[in-house]
Amino acid sequence: MKWKKKEPNGVSAVCQLRGGAVHPFGALRGYVPLGAGEERVYREMREAIPVLDAAVGKLVRLSGGFQVECRNRATQEKLSRFLDTVPCGRGQYGINNFLAGYLDSLLTYGRAVGEMVVGCGKLRAVCWGDVTALEICQGDSPLDMVLWGPDERGMMRPLPYQQLLLLTTMNPEPAHPYGVSMFRGMPFLAEILMKIYQTIGSNWERAGNVRYSVICKGGEHLDPLVAQERGRQVAAEWSRAMEDAKNGTVRDFVAVGDVEIRVIGGEAPILDSEVPVRQILEQLVSKTGLPPFLLGLNWTTTERMSAQQADILTSELWAIRRTVEPAVAKICRTYLALEGLDDRFEIHWDDISLQDITQEAQADLYRAQAARARNEVNGG
Repeated sequence: MKWKKKEPNGVSAVCQLRGGAVHPFGALRGYVPLGAGEERVYREMREAIPVLDAAVGKLVRLSGGFQVECRNRATQEKLSRFLDTVPCGRGQYGINNFLAGYLDSLLTYGRAVGEMVVGCGKLRAVCWGDVTALEICQGDSPLDMVLWGPDERGMMRPLPYQQLLLLTTMNPEPAHPYGVSMFRGMPFLAEILMKIYQTIGSNWERAGNVRYSVICKGGEHLDPLVAQERGRQVAAEWSRAMEDAKNGTVRDFVAVGDVEIRVIGGEAPILDSEVPVRQILEQLVSKTGLPPFLLGLNWTTTERMSAQQADILTSELWAIRRTVEPAVAKICRTYLALEGLDDRFEIHWDDISLQDITQEAQADLYRAQAARARNEVNGG
């Protein structure tokens, strides 16, 4: 994406603060955050490091769903039925499946785009799009954003029906409107982690696929031709012994003279990678906001979610919900307007329950007992 500034066609509000200014995953090598090419880097990070891919999936699922409350019961039933059955592309139906793809793009790239498909004056479908194929430019006002996409000739032009498009950015910066990915700041550490994993694979390939050095001593005074023939015979016998062992047959290796057999590279120790890998994973997991054990990283025997961790994670999930709520509200408002219904409604997100149910019940009991004790004291 590139930041483009269009010439204003008319009078617009003046904004003073925002101007118009070799491992398998090769995109991780030499990464510099210049604002271009980040999409490929983030996509490869999810493919290369399963923990990051799992973190995005868990944040999407933990964000949960919502219910819509309208002033008229009949209107609420129609809107709820539409949200439950609306096609959202890729064989998916329902607004929750749309939000899953929308949030996945938002967390990965820092922005998400969608489209409301209208046919015969009715809202027929809601689809999410590929943000890597679009560009954003400033509209006639600094408060307006215009999405550009490729036309039939591959040229980037403003998309014709801007009012039917959805755009959400996560923590956009004053310098550009593209939002900030959850993975920003991770490519440097991800590159180091991939180097460690690649080295581990190479070392275990060396250690697992053992190579031998067969040395025949005492041949210094032999004729060169005799020594060469002796070496050829030893090599042939050793090859036959190794080939039979590969097929499951025990075969002894017999040689005349002083023969020394060593494992090539057997003296070189394999470096312990547990500490550096854990240090890097701690940095990566801390950026996701999820407790490590939710991602399968049990670094302590008694690890569990504390009340403080649950509160912090709940605040993170509510921040994600607040970010996508305008897009959800626009979908609902457009459907009600096209249906000629009252467009006044409220969005109620599902409760986030991360605490221990037993502890919550005990806390409610203690609060009720305290309230009863206060009432008895005041009444007495």
